Amino acid sequence: MPLALLALAIGAFGIGTTEFVIMGLLPEVAADFGVTVPTAGLLVTGYALGVVAGAPVMTVLGTKVSRKRMLMLLMGLFIAGNLLSAAAPVFGLMLTGRIVASLAHGAFFGIGSVVAAGLVAPRKRAGAIALMFTGLTVANVVGVPLGTFIGQNAGWRTTFVVVAGLGVLGLLGVARLVPDMPKPEGVRLRHELAAFRNAQVLLAMAMTVLGFGGVFAAVTYVAPMMTEVAGFADSSVTWLLVLFGLGMVAGNLVGGRFADRALMPMLYLSLGGLTLVLALFTVTVHHKATAALTLALIGALGFATVPPLQKRVLDHAHGAPTLASAVNIGAFNLGNALAAWLGGLVIAAGLGYTAPNWVGALLAGSALLLAFLSAALQRRDEARAAQAAQEPRPATPEPVHL
Repeated sequence: MPLALLALAIGAFGIGTTEFVIMGLLPEVAADFGVTVPTAGLLVTGYALGVVAGAPVMTVLGTKVSRKRMLMLLMGLFIAGNLLSAAAPVFGLMLTGRIVASLAHGAFFGIGSVVAAGLVAPRKRAGAIALMFTGLTVANVVGVPLGTFIGQNAGWRTTFVVVAGLGVLGLLGVARLVPDMPKPEGVRLRHELAAFRNAQVLLAMAMTVLGFGGVFAAVTYVAPMMTEVAGFADSSVTWLLVLFGLGMVAGNLVGGRFADRALMPMLYLSLGGLTLVLALFTVTVHHKATAALTLALIGALGFATVPPLQKRVLDHAHGAPTLASAVNIGAFNLGNALAAWLGGLVIAAGLGYTAPNWVGALLAGSALLLAFLSAALQRRDEARAAQAAQEPRPATPEPVHL
């Protein structure tokens, strides 16, 4: 694997840290600004919606410059947003900072996925994408727990200053390691949008929204769930997030390995397992050991879906992968926003901190049904194509000469 993938993983590490670290700090942020935990959850929803909106816009703007320069500009935007969040005197300004940082997220992973896939042979593309996303998953083993620990002991604002520093490292990594790449030539918005007429691309994105939304329904409120229901101390949230992150790393690598061999079976297994585990979480969360084990399984099964879904979008977005890839990253975050909002609704309705787990199970189960539908449509299309190829073509009549 090329060394440039390390640079992409470094940027992904910083982005992953800022995306997920807020979940471990929701109680502290809520108390500081004098808002409820569900209201503080808007920092998750707002970030996710910013990714959804920013992914296509920033990707289209990125066609005007080289991919390397665009990746560097995106990291600069990420740094600015995190510094704004750290300095915010009121909740609304912190939310603004989260949205500014989020604008870099989708385009970085979208452009980065195309760059990663282009650096290796076709049979290794899912593995290359998974390696870049390893930065995102490792962030949940190192960056998020460390950021949570810092936030609980030195203040949550310090955490976001540190995250901005990670952005600086990501910027330097891209500048140093990613090779100079020419500006994409011949890219037309109409050509890129044509990929969205493909039913398989749309189905893959819908699976992304629902499947990863299932993960976030539970994980957004993991801090109050583990402390109020499972009975863990506040200080335990740090190592619980380490467990979740280890699960993500393992799931991401396994998903990338097997997506190159058996993509759809990998999706069936991961989405089916995720549905079951999320449903069981409503029971296992009442005991410390089973709660911790289930949290790790949610991370593993959730991120096992990432490489196959991203690769499926790239495979079916014929000749126009950049925008589709970035929009699929936005789809992950649309699922995050939807799940965080729905989870907040059921908590605010008085159903308890375990209620988001049922929301997550329903979302993941819906993604599994779409996976079966996607495979059925593909088999139908392949059968029609094979039948058309076997049908004899009418003979061309010989010209008549007078």
